[in-house]
Amino acid sequence: MNIAMTFKNFEPSDHLRDYATRRFEKLRRFVPKSENVEMTVVLTVDKFRHKADVQFSADAVNLSAQEQSADMYATVDMVLDKLQTQLKKHFERMKEKRRSAGQSGGAEPFAFSPEAEQEAKEKAKAIPTERVEPKPLFVEEAVLQLEQRAEEAVLVFRNAETYRINILYRRGQGGMGLIDPDM
Repeated sequence: MNIAMTFKNFEPSDHLRDYATRRFEKLRRFVPKSENVEMTVVLTVDKFRHKADVQFSADAVNLSAQEQSADMYATVDMVLDKLQTQLKKHFERMKEKRRSAGQSGGAEPFAFSPEAEQEAKEKAKAIPTERVEPKPLFVEEAVLQLEQRAEEAVLVFRNAETYRINILYRRGQGGMGLIDPDM
């Protein structure tokens, strides 16, 4: 891991230089297999502001972070935290992409043709929408209503006890299920 440090407007102590190097070396654990890891660190002092500007690059990852505070050690810690957060998010996104690509089984080839477009339009017809004002019912009353309506599988109602919308449905193996969302 190559760390290029630049100090502007101040002469760093050996302790600060070692501290920053040790702290930034911890980012190596996020890219253990990568041989080509480079980091450019610019530490600047402007009056009472201590700034840190870091550019991190490894294989397919290019990140940057900037922080400032009244203490250079705190600034180094803050910019390190910011970079760690960015790296964690980046690798979580990469894992999610791999998972979703693995579940889909790969991309299937698709050839565009006017006939295929026409078939898709015919299949995508509008589904009729039924608007219903849910009636306030107790759960026992809703069960009785759904039992009376043999052709319907779902009943949407407002729970008279909680005033929340509930859904009562017939289960595949017999019996009924109740969905009571907690909002």
